[in-house]
Amino acid sequence: MGARFFKIAVVYFVIAILLGLAMGILHDFSLTSVHAHLNLLGWVSMVLFGAIYHFYPDASRNGLAVSHFWLHNLGLPAMQGSLLAMVLTGNESLTILTIIGSLAVVLGGILFAINVFKHVKAT
Repeated sequence: MGARFFKIAVVYFVIAILLGLAMGILHDFSLTSVHAHLNLLGWVSMVLFGAIYHFYPDASRNGLAVSHFWLHNLGLPAMQGSLLAMVLTGNESLTILTIIGSLAVVLGGILFAINVFKHVKAT
């Protein structure tokens, strides 16, 4: 599970730096919140999830970890993709997708916290 999170984190890292580069070149920072969330929830958080799952393999071998993985990795693109589309088009009709994606990420985070408290033990 750790390696999966690491690999996807790198994808988000590249997307976020390319978005940051494009914003800088265009001098248009209207997508700053998308850039920040891709960095924090995509790159940083996923690297930390991956490290915890790597160093505590018991935490990565259960349904909580699998559910966390899928909720985070379906919720984050839905949340940020719909937010990106809303900012670019000015159309607020995708707000519900942003909310659903956000709730999926939050639920995944709660499952991660439960998993850590259940399976991460001092050695």
